[in-house]
Formats: sequence, C-alpha cells, structure tokens
Amino acid sequence: MGDRRSARRLRYRRLHRGSRLSGGDEAVGAKRPRCSQGVGAAEGRTDPGGSAPIQRLPPELLDHIVSFLPVRDTVALGQTCRYLRQACDSEGVWRRVCRRLCPRLRQEGTAGARPWKRAAILNYTKGLYFQTFGGRRRCLSKSVAPLLAHGYRKFLPTKEHVFVLDHGGTLFFLRNALVSSAPGHLQWKRACRYVVLCRSAKDFTTDPRSDAGYRKYVYVLVAREAAPGAGRACDCVEVYLQSSGQRVFKMTFHAAMRFRQLVLVGQETERALLLLTEEGKIYSLLVNETQLDQPRSYTVQLALRKVSRCLPHLAPGLAVRAMTSNQSSAAFLTDKGAVYFEVHAPGVYRDLFGTLHAFDPLDLQMPLALALPAKVLSCALGYNHLGLLDEFGRLFMQGSNRYGQLGTGDKIDRGEPTLVHGLKCPLDIWCGLNHSLALLQSRELGQAVLGCGCGAGGRLPGWPKGSATFIKLQVKVPLCASSLCSTRECLYLLSSHDIEGGPGYRELPPSRAPPPPESPGAQACEQYLSQLQGCPTLAGRLAKVKEAVGALALPPCQKDFLWEALELIRRSARPRSPPACS
Repeated sequence: MGDRRSARRLRYRRLHRGSRLSGGDEAVGAKRPRCSQGVGAAEGRTDPGGSAPIQRLPPELLDHIVSFLPVRDTVALGQTCRYLRQACDSEGVWRRVCRRLCPRLRQEGTAGARPWKRAAILNYTKGLYFQTFGGRRRCLSKSVAPLLAHGYRKFLPTKEHVFVLDHGGTLFFLRNALVSSAPGHLQWKRACRYVVLCRSAKDFTTDPRSDAGYRKYVYVLVAREAAPGAGRACDCVEVYLQSSGQRVFKMTFHAAMRFRQLVLVGQETERALLLLTEEGKIYSLLVNETQLDQPRSYTVQLALRKVSRCLPHLAPGLAVRAMTSNQSSAAFLTDKGAVYFEVHAPGVYRDLFGTLHAFDPLDLQMPLALALPAKVLSCALGYNHLGLLDEFGRLFMQGSNRYGQLGTGDKIDRGEPTLVHGLKCPLDIWCGLNHSLALLQSRELGQAVLGCGCGAGGRLPGWPKGSATFIKLQVKVPLCASSLCSTRECLYLLSSHDIEGGPGYRELPPSRAPPPPESPGAQACEQYLSQLQGCPTLAGRLAKVKEAVGALALPPCQKDFLWEALELIRRSARPRSPPACS
C-alpha cells in the first residue's frame, strides 16, 4: 500500500510540474471574459486550456447547440446576457425544439408573430391534471398527454371520460378508467389511451349542468371541407356519445353560415342549441336528445335569437363576442365589454336579481343588461350565481349567497354585481352549484387555487366546513395552469401556456380605486386599542390584556406562560424616584 501511494504522489508531481512549464507566464494573468462584454471584447483573450469562449462560436453553430437543450434550460440560458438572449430567442432554435417535441406539427398549425416559439412552449407545458375529492391524498395525477396534440385549448369532463381540444382544431377523446373502490366511492385511474374524435373542430360543448352524470352527448362544431365537385365548404354540428365516442347525429348548415361557438340551454326534451356566428349574431334551434339515437332525417330552421335583434336598437354597432350558459340561463358578452342575460326560470331569476319584478314568463328571451363600471373580459355562470372579470383584474360576484359562494365574507344575497376584495387578476374563475373556484398567480401565494362556498363532499380540499371568503385550497397546482373545472368526483386543472394569450389586464387608475372596506376584525382591534389607551395606569392595561388572553382558545400551558410574562412586566415596570438636586 505504501509503494502505491508513493507512486501516485510522484506521478501527480510530474504532471503538475509539466503543466506549469507548458503554461508559462501567460496563464497567470489570463482571465475569463464576461458574457456582457460581447463578442468584440472577447476576441483578444484566450482560455488557459486553449478553448474559445461561447461568444466566438459562429451563430449557426451556436443555434445548433442551443437547439439540443431542454425548453427550461433554453429559457434560463437566454436570461444570462444580451448576446445569448438573441441566440436563444431566434426562430431557428425554436423550430428545431418544436420539431423535437412534436415531430408531426406542420407550419400550417402554427400562428402568431412567433409561431415556432409559441408552438414549442404550448407543447412543452401541455398537461391535464386531476385530484379526487375525499381521502387523504392531496397530490395531482397527470393524465396521458396525446403526442399529436398541439397544446391544449379547452377541455370538458363527462361521466366517464375527458374531451380535449387543441390549438390545431383536433378533438381528442381521453378514455379514463372509472372503477368503484367501495360502495358509494369512485376512484379515478390514469387515462390509459386516447382517440382522435374529429379534426377541424372549432368548439364543442355538452350538458351545462355541473353534475357530469347528466353529460350523455357531446356536440362538436366542425368546419368540413368540400369534396371535389360537391360544392362549397360548410359548417356542421356533430353529436357523439360520450361513452363510446360514436357519432349519432349530424346537422349541416348553409355554406353562407359561419359559426365559431356553441352552447346548450334547457332540459333534455326541450334543449336549445345556441350558435354564435363570426359576425357576432346568435341563432338557435331546438333539439330533443331523447330522439337523437333514432336514425332519421329532417329539416330544422335556424331562428335568430332575440338578443341579436335587440342589440342593434339598444346600442348600434355592438356584436356578441362570447357566450356561456347553464341549465336555465345564458350570458352574452359583447365586443365592448357589456353583459346581457337570459333567465328562463323564476327561481333562478329571483336568486340572481333578488326580485321577480321584471320577469316575464311569456318572453323568456328578453335580454337583461348588467350595470358594470368597466369592460368585462370573461364570465363564469353557475346555477344561481355568477362571476365577472373586468379589464382591471377585479372580480364581481352576483346571485345567491346561501353557502358563501360569492366570497364576500357573509351569506347575504347580491342582486347586482359586487366587488370581491382581496382577489386580484385571477387567471380563471369557475362557478359551480354552491361554490366558486379561482386560479390565481401572485407573488405572495404563487400558483394556487382559491375557493369559497360549501365544502361538503371535498369540494374545497382542506376546508370541509366551507368558507364565506376565498381561501387557499390544499391543491398542488402545476406551474403553467391556465384553466380549471370541477365535478362531483374531482377537480381538473389544464396546463398549457400561451405566450400570446392571457387576460391582458390593465392598471387601475388611482381615481377609480375604491377605499378598502373595514372588516369586523379590524374594527374590533381598533376598539380594543382604544380601551387600552383609555386606561390611565399600567396595571389597568395589563388587566385588560389578561382578560383578552383568557378569552382566547389557547392550551392551558400557553396561557400560563403568557400570564407569567405579564406578571414579570408588571414587576419590572416600577416607578423610579426622581434624581436628587445637587
């Protein structure tokens, strides 16, 4: 052992002596160039090992090297200096990265000012996560991500499966295994396979009720290309069974009618299918779902909705930009940020507006305008309450508040939009049967899911008793989550970051910012401090503090410790005699 150690030391000394003799005096004063000095400052310097710095590489070679890095490392490398930022932000790098992530993606599937970077980030961050309600597990399970999907744009869970629409217009049918682990309990397993349901899809919808057990059919709005010699292209609505993905019905429209969105309103026997055209008009037709599985052919005439007939008279030039619906109501958002409502049930009308004064059972399609101080960007509609997000990132809630689902801190119903304090710039909101959820990204909380309302059945993970204010739930949220949805069994989170998307909120002017309300806790604290200041002696103040400590719900050991500390303060604070005059 001693001979081996001496041989290693001798070999190390010879190598170290040879490296010092070959390096000379130039290796002593050589320094590594900084990235911020650019290429020109590093040309006259060399590395001790004889290798050139990364700035001296040709741009084509640097782009080729960077394209082999993961997406996260490419973004991190671009944040080091200005030169590497330009190299990592080139479209050539992102084109190679995108082809590595999604080899079958073509140029036609990309869009925007930075198509390849947008496509690469969309495919890198795509994912569908779900967390089951009940039990002790608080982690999210990730579903299978289709390799053919070009990001995720929209998703809808049904009774047994999940349907996902990507940015390329392909609708995927994710088959989930829903098994019964115990009587009355359901267990979700990881999605085992996926099927391409249809291509060239614009939008899809299903039963608008929050309970996924009613979602039997899936309606898909598809743009079909014309066959050679068969005329012009047209839009159609195809109806699929959610259990098997089989198409059971198809509605074809005139070639002059171009649609971009569809929603459902009403019961199964008298269901209305609302279609939004590219010009901003709304048409409707009646559908009887109990007869969809019967093979027959008939003609149905589209009827222009009353909201499209009344809007030109109310405000010229307005067009509907988006719409959302529930079982007995529908909301329409115009391009100017106005909101109009259709309510078809008297009970829902009373919950939303607090009165039946203007309800007309003979004219259920009459649009009702909401008075809002700013432009509305998005709307979430529950059964008897709703949420609105304006251009300044403020959340307004309206409707029934029996379970505290409005998040205002009380259980008082609101007949008009009410501002929710403490919740700014959420990424997405969702209103259920008697609870509400918000996806938030902030510096204080990070990426989190906030909820309010009824917490029975695990609807609010971590808060089974519910809450009248928005509180942070015990949910592990992915970094790039963009939207959320909830059913009776589990909570879904969709992850797909779009660099050209986002709500696009503006800064609220100081003149329009309302003063923060005084909470009951703040008022009680101010009253208690005024009582302490009213006590003339220190003994009286300590007695007040001791009473407050006795009223707190603390363990006996902590109360004893606080009382001993107060007694030490009382003994140490003795009046001192004034100094004697000389």
